Order: sequence, then C-alpha cells, then structure tokens
Amino acid sequence: MSKPKDNPNYKVIAENRRARYDFAIADDIECGIILMGSEVKSLRVNSANITECYAAVENGELWLVNSYIAPYLPAKTWGHEDRRRRKLLVSNKELSRLWNETQRKGMTIVPLVMYFNHKGLVKLKIGIAKGKQNHDKRADAAKQDWNRQKARLMRHNG
Repeated sequence: MSKPKDNPNYKVIAENRRARYDFAIADDIECGIILMGSEVKSLRVNSANITECYAAVENGELWLVNSYIAPYLPAKTWGHEDRRRRKLLVSNKELSRLWNETQRKGMTIVPLVMYFNHKGLVKLKIGIAKGKQNHDKRADAAKQDWNRQKARLMRHNG
C-alpha cells in the first residue's frame, strides 16, 4: 500500500482507529471485497463505517460482517442493504491460514482500513489480532506518554 502523494487515486474511505487500541495486531493482509454498484458509488461519496464490524471464515469463505455502507439515494430501486454481509477475496492459502489462526489459536480478524487503491478498486486491510486486557492497554498508554515526554525533552535540550 503506497502513500497518497505517490498515487493520486489512493483515497482512504474508512479507518478503524480503535482497533489498534483494543487489539494487539499480529499481522495484516490486503484483500478485495465484492460490492454492488450502488455501494461503490456510495463509497465514492465517502460514507462508510468499519468500526463495529469483524471478518469471519464460514464454509470456506471469508465474510465481512456488520460493516456499514450508507444507502445511495439516486439508486432507490436497485439499492443495497446498508449492513449486509460482504464477501472478502483472499487466496486459498491465506484463507486456510486465517481459519487456522481464528479456530485453533483464538485470534480475531479485525478490519483496519478500507480504501481505494491506485487502480480505483476498493480494498480492505484486515488484521489478525488478539484482544488486549485492561492492563495491556494501560501499559501501552504509559509507554506512549513516556515516548511523548522523551521527545519533548529531546526538543528542549537538543
């Protein structure tokens, strides 16, 4: 995934910022997503939410559950459901690895970022994650505070 200044077509649609706070992300994967035409038009207007959703492996397929894409009003007749399950596209090797991580190791598949890539296609970056306990969250917050304080000291002294 390259930066926006490198690709003029790259555009972030929705980001799940809370995922890195609530989960320890072990690995991330870029995958495609099967959408209807009205969903893509709605995403171009920038109206989606992936904070409450998750991905699950069911019957040999990867599904995005509970993601929100706002209805596209000009497509009233042939519109889409805003919270329908959407199929994600990954290779068979990645699918078997995801199934192994979730079923055997108790990991969760969390969506991190939904974006248009340099070709104008909608992609979803998902992370294989383990839920954090409260003491882990406090330790991360303390570490972040220390890094901020250290940077502040370096600026004033250096």
